[in-house]
Amino acid sequence: MGVVLPIRSLLVVEEKTFFSPEDITALATAFEDTLRTLRLSDRNDPIALMVAKRIIELAKQGERNPERLRALIISQFQKRLR
Repeated sequence: MGVVLPIRSLLVVEEKTFFSPEDITALATAFEDTLRTLRLSDRNDPIALMVAKRIIELAKQGERNPERLRALIISQFQKRLR
């Protein structure tokens, strides 16, 4: 049994934005790394969905580097927690 990652299911329904297979791999990597950093193991957690959507938003703006995506998301979470 495989786990369906929220980001992959969201990328499948993206109609107006084309992500290459390499982009999808990079975004999934950013998603997994971000959840690991935030210590979120439940992919159905609403925060995981929020992370996936934010990564997609940043990718639509042109960012595809998984490390930068993770850093941007973590930074945003840290700002909200202050």
